[in-house]
Amino acid sequence: MLHSSMLLAAVQQTSRADGPGWILRTVIVVGVLGAILLAWFLLRGYGNQD
Repeated sequence: MLHSSMLLAAVQQTSRADGPGWILRTVIVVGVLGAILLAWFLLRGYGNQD
């Protein structure tokens, strides 16, 4: 199992790399999770039809 210090070092290395930045990454992750939650919310009622 990885230690938290190793995970923090990996995060620091990725934050130094060129890329879209932490704000864009956060927006993408939240958007994907929101889409999954919305799909679950909309589809959960279809299984209860008589």
